[in-house]
Amino acid sequence: MEAIDIFSYFLLLLLLLSGVKVVTTSNVIHAAIFLVFTLATTAVLFILLSAEFVALVLILVYIGAVIVLFLFGVMITRAPLGPNAELDNDQNKLMAAVISLSIFGIFTYILLQTFDSTVVISEGTSTKLLGEILLSRFVFPFELVSFVLLGALIGGITLA
Repeated sequence: MEAIDIFSYFLLLLLLLSGVKVVTTSNVIHAAIFLVFTLATTAVLFILLSAEFVALVLILVYIGAVIVLFLFGVMITRAPLGPNAELDNDQNKLMAAVISLSIFGIFTYILLQTFDSTVVISEGTSTKLLGEILLSRFVFPFELVSFVLLGALIGGITLA
């Protein structure tokens, strides 16, 4: 096992732990901070996969814009900064865990079947090629993500 493999496993463990903390904390500000850690770790993983452009877009758009918009909305609405009893719903935790593990299992199965459990990185991808692939082969997921970002923008405007 090489050092890069050990570092990757450490990053994946850190990503898993910070992702769990995002959804289990009852403090909104702490959830936003853990989300920043989750997104930063994901950006580092993209850099390890030689996808520097995707990592920079993740940092600029999600960490630089969405999280700041979220925190700005929380501060403008004067939401309570301590633990929030409305966010701590014990009744639906089992159902949320089942749904989350199901989605994780489906994505893991799809990834293992698609990549045949091996990922070979030869060199970085140019931004031009990435744009062509994104707007030809992956146009539907790209448009779906744009609607999610539009929903986040509308939600932020509604909060403000």
